[in-house]
Amino acid sequence: MVLVSSLLLLIIITILALSMFRSLSIQEKIAGNVREKERALHAAVSAQQYAEWWLTQGNNTAIGAIACVNGFLTAGPNSGQICNQSIEDQLGGLVPVTQGPFPWPIRVEYTPPNMLLQSANQASVAGNPNYFATPAFYIADIGLAADAAGEIYQIAAYAYGSAANTIAVVESTYEVQQGVVNRGGL
Repeated sequence: MVLVSSLLLLIIITILALSMFRSLSIQEKIAGNVREKERALHAAVSAQQYAEWWLTQGNNTAIGAIACVNGFLTAGPNSGQICNQSIEDQLGGLVPVTQGPFPWPIRVEYTPPNMLLQSANQASVAGNPNYFATPAFYIADIGLAADAAGEIYQIAAYAYGSAANTIAVVESTYEVQQGVVNRGGL
């Protein structure tokens, strides 16, 4: 009787230990996925902030919007583009911008400082895997601002984590004012 009881108890303890180890590995996978999602989000926000900064530099907005064609530019102080169609229109308007296709056929690619890319075969640092591909953004001219003091731009950006299936997309609406506007006060 004691032998049967101890064998049943041993089986129960073994099952509990196995389920505990399984749940720990699932939690590690969840933590890794959350980390990759955050890395992709931060890279996308960096590209978006760079696009906002680029709009305010020199006479970039004075160039005006153009009919953008398929292809990509590499971001730089003197390179960028403002398109006269929204990114949804460029993608066919059938799917939301957050659902692809990735990479966008029209984009400006921006590599934040110290970002390591798999495509460049760069060695990873401190155990962090390299990013799958270069982040990119798209700037569309929406039109005159409601206050008539500036122009409104839609900025969409995306970035990858360390794999092709980890993508973050961010969008913003940004107003750039040209000079001083006399509102009729004095």
